[in-house]
Amino acid sequence: MEKEKLFGKTLNELIAVTKRHGMPGFAAKQLADWLYKKEIHSIEEMTNLSKKMRESLSSEYDYGLSDPVRSAESADGTKKYLFRVLHNKYIETAYIPETNRATLCVSSQAGCKMGCVFCMTGKQGFQGNLTPNEILNQFRSIPEFTKLTNIVFMGMGEPLDNLDEVLKSLDILTSEWGFGWSPARITVSTIGLEKGIREFLEKSRCHLAISLHSPFAEERQRLMPVQKSNDFKSILEIIKSSDINRQRRISFEYILFKGINDSPAHVKELARILNGIRCRINLIRFHPVPGLNLVSPDDKEIIRFREALNSKGIVTTIRASRGLDIQAACGLLSTLELNKS
Repeated sequence: MEKEKLFGKTLNELIAVTKRHGMPGFAAKQLADWLYKKEIHSIEEMTNLSKKMRESLSSEYDYGLSDPVRSAESADGTKKYLFRVLHNKYIETAYIPETNRATLCVSSQAGCKMGCVFCMTGKQGFQGNLTPNEILNQFRSIPEFTKLTNIVFMGMGEPLDNLDEVLKSLDILTSEWGFGWSPARITVSTIGLEKGIREFLEKSRCHLAISLHSPFAEERQRLMPVQKSNDFKSILEIIKSSDINRQRRISFEYILFKGINDSPAHVKELARILNGIRCRINLIRFHPVPGLNLVSPDDKEIIRFREALNSKGIVTTIRASRGLDIQAACGLLSTLELNKS
């Protein structure tokens, strides 16, 4: 029978573990210190716990780290790691080095149930929610772990559809007893789930990125079926009514599709619906997905779109495309692996 994993447990969960094993009250913080502040890989290495305590823990638990099963490196330095989760399902994690920062893009689900027409992950269907262990293992088990400066929950899956486990992961990442990261170094991206956004804004101080892709409801619904049940107007009202402090950044992700959502009318409507919201727009080139006729505008058209938005007073940036030679579009690498089995 597979043992439970210690790595990925919150402090309260570790307190419950120590009580069940008859350990002293301070042992939970000792465990957290070994799990999240020291680079060890086994319970046996927790040398300030007695041998009896370590044996008791080892009878029920594994430490809980697992290495990626495959990796691919791009000519631009981007790396994609493939992890096995949920008993022979696969997720992707992207390491993106830049001059002054190194970002890790982590997954929160295997597959996805949201069905965005442009997304390869959604074409896999939904395979399961990741546990905090499986989410944080992506962060802890890559060779570049100590170089990381930022984390984005923008990989496979919809983070707010797995909100309880994502919030536990954020607690471990940002708490003093955990990894101690500033929330300002972490961004959670969502397709736009109203209930999840409300709870996330209440319980986390991390940045929030919301997928938009069109300011027109009918057009957005064709691209993103979630629009039917989670209308973007309601999401904007949540943002406007929330007490957003200056430490939290709100951004809108906007993948550009040539001839679909890149017209002057889109610029005008974006400026109208985002009026009064302190935010930025991240423009994203569409990475080709097999079987789809969607294409990205060329660089000149993307720059034109950015400048038009900036002229309306909306801070707009263009996200650099990375890893185009290693199946950059999220979900491609894991789909290839799934198709082998």
